[in-house]
Amino acid sequence: MRSQKRKRSIKKAAGFLLLLLMALLCVVLSKAFDKKLQLVLATATTGGTYYPVGVAIATITTNNLDVSDNISMTAITSAGSGENIQLLKNKEADLAIIQSLYGAMAWRGRGRYQDKPQRYIRSLTVLWENVEHFVILEKYAETGDMSDLNNITKKNFSIGKRGSGTETSGRVILEALGYNPARDFKLKYLGYNPSAGALQNGRIVGMNIPAGPPASAITQAYAVLGPGGMRILDFTENQLEAVNSKYAVWKRAILEPGTYPGQEKPIQTISQSNLLVVHEDIGEDQIYKIVKNMYENLPFLRQVHSSTEKMSIENALEGLSVPLHPGALRYYKEQGLSIPPHLLLK
Repeated sequence: MRSQKRKRSIKKAAGFLLLLLMALLCVVLSKAFDKKLQLVLATATTGGTYYPVGVAIATITTNNLDVSDNISMTAITSAGSGENIQLLKNKEADLAIIQSLYGAMAWRGRGRYQDKPQRYIRSLTVLWENVEHFVILEKYAETGDMSDLNNITKKNFSIGKRGSGTETSGRVILEALGYNPARDFKLKYLGYNPSAGALQNGRIVGMNIPAGPPASAITQAYAVLGPGGMRILDFTENQLEAVNSKYAVWKRAILEPGTYPGQEKPIQTISQSNLLVVHEDIGEDQIYKIVKNMYENLPFLRQVHSSTEKMSIENALEGLSVPLHPGALRYYKEQGLSIPPHLLLK
């Protein structure tokens, strides 16, 4: 009888010990899960370049870093640069893709951030060039350059979604060229694909699409209207100089023949850099690993979109308008890059 009681006691003790071990394991696993850094990367609408490249960056971050790094990333759509900076400020996003123009305005407290510098933003890298596609219907094109906008005053022109980087950069460019956008055009606030659709059915006569070529919305419009139905406008040297008079972030960009369906001649437009930025609260070690992993997986990014083909360590800092995050700075120093003074935190 005593032997049976002892066996039952041993079984109860073993069962209790097993339950205790399981409980401890759950606590350990819970703590490990809590430590996982789950990052959100804000991009833009799906019709441009921000979103597919953002998804690619999130994918290689989540899938290619070691399990022990405990870092995952998710890309989300947004209205673009303007909303992305607000998402960073509200800590609703941890990283974002923004125009160099927005970086310059936000960091310096100029433009829409007048006297309110956004000093929580840190740069990680230049991604690709955001090429300006100012498009009008062919029947309004005479010279083929931006002066043809004179022919569509008081007509419907899509300047991008409200609060987007497209809208802001479009306004800066138009104002630099002497236009008052709200007065001189009937502005429509459409995303990339809706703008292309509206151009095709005649609801608008022009649009601006800043994106890495080939931009899917431009390809869509070209496929329907053809080069005989629409025109991407050139920027003359004087027009480029005027655009850079306030924010010197643009440079010459050429759309080579064949960039878009039926395009036979080069288009002399302009571009600015797109930046990958992060909130200052993200740790140095984590950012170091993210940047290092991204540059070790450039072939994957280049497969996602041709706009990233020119991404390289050598070009990583060209066009940055916000100081570097310490994690990115550490990586670039390891690669032997010379860091410009304006990219160092003071």
